[in-house]
Amino acid sequence: MTIPSGSGVPAPMLKGKHKAIVVCWFLGLGSLVSWNSILTIEDYYYDLFPVDFSILLKLDKLICSLRNALKGFGFKADLAEKYHPSRVLTLVYQPFALGTMALLTYNEAKINTRKRNVAGYMLFTASTLMLIVVDLVTSGKGGVGPYIGICAVVAALGVADAHVQGGMVGDLSFMCPEFVQSFFAGLAASGALTSALRLLTKAVFEKSKNGLRKGVMLFLAISTFLEFLSVLLYAFLFPRLPIVKYYRAKAASEGSKTVSADLAAAGILKPENQEFRALLHAADDDKPPERLSNKELFLQNTDYALDLFLIYVLTLSIFPGFLYEDTGKHQLGSWYSLVLVAMFNVWDLISRYIPLVECLKLESRNGLMIASLSRFLLVPAFFFTAKHGDQGWMIMLTSFLGLTNGYLSVCVLTEAPKGYKGPEQNALGNLLVLCLFAGIFSGVVLDWLWLIGK
Repeated sequence: MTIPSGSGVPAPMLKGKHKAIVVCWFLGLGSLVSWNSILTIEDYYYDLFPVDFSILLKLDKLICSLRNALKGFGFKADLAEKYHPSRVLTLVYQPFALGTMALLTYNEAKINTRKRNVAGYMLFTASTLMLIVVDLVTSGKGGVGPYIGICAVVAALGVADAHVQGGMVGDLSFMCPEFVQSFFAGLAASGALTSALRLLTKAVFEKSKNGLRKGVMLFLAISTFLEFLSVLLYAFLFPRLPIVKYYRAKAASEGSKTVSADLAAAGILKPENQEFRALLHAADDDKPPERLSNKELFLQNTDYALDLFLIYVLTLSIFPGFLYEDTGKHQLGSWYSLVLVAMFNVWDLISRYIPLVECLKLESRNGLMIASLSRFLLVPAFFFTAKHGDQGWMIMLTSFLGLTNGYLSVCVLTEAPKGYKGPEQNALGNLLVLCLFAGIFSGVVLDWLWLIGK
């Protein structure tokens, strides 16, 4: 929805576009840096939580009977003892994210977007800080109690993700497509940044006493600071940018009620305010038409919704669980899984900038569907590479997985809102994120199928 030249919109109202793009990037970074922190420190959790079954035996005699029964059938203890942190924590996170997102999407038109996003970023900050607190209180020891505590924090991160990601995508969908692209680039950058920080802290502390734990604590402290920075940027800087004021006033003129608090934060809500009247006049002089219902929007964009579902069901069925547990042992040793995750994140980030080049952007709805379906060929490719290939082939496949994930996501989410009014674009943004979350949840569940036969 880029404003063309000669549209009659006064130039001062469109100032701050580049600033807004940078802020959107940081807000995207803050939306996933907590979760990517969890994914990136899972080498620490694997060191902490593949605990002996004897700890669990104290909880219930039934488990003891089950263990003996498993032994009687020839099961080895090391196969039954694992907590599978990369799989379990992801499985805990996603139902809370999906359930909260479904509720918020259903009530999207009545929800104060500003309060929703600020609450989400504050919950991200508090939850990331709690990961540090849990580790300090337990002195970095494993066990059922700390594991449950971490799972509770992860559930809170899922709730925060639903607040922020749906709220931000809906909010940005009635602004410039470049804002959506920048936000999603920030999401990917959070993965690349956390991977880089994790590799750095691992290298710095690897040979020191409790080096793994020290690196993780420093890493989580940096992540907490970035989340707090996101709260400040969204609450105080973003709503005051002229171009953001203009788009929100335009959405208000088209009947949107979700932007009122943001306009108030910018100091231009009252009708007697001259700036507010000027913004409304520049945005739209006509009476706003009645908006399409969520059902109508979904039916008109079923293919886009399915694209996002397929993109993320495939990605999360491989990343991160398969990369941590099912790729075998190679020359890189304990660095191998970290390198794989880092390569996915780096290429996911790079690919989200490719659609900025118009000739490289995939706009065809049929083309997007074919590309999304063709990615499922990666499943047999990963399976056979894990069995017979070396680490070079696995790194290449993981890079391609990240490349296609980021590129297709941005193409879909910048194309879908075109042609709709502000309130409809907000609703459609929430619907698409809901489908994205549904794909993530389905992928997380399907990821457990890799364990069959082990």
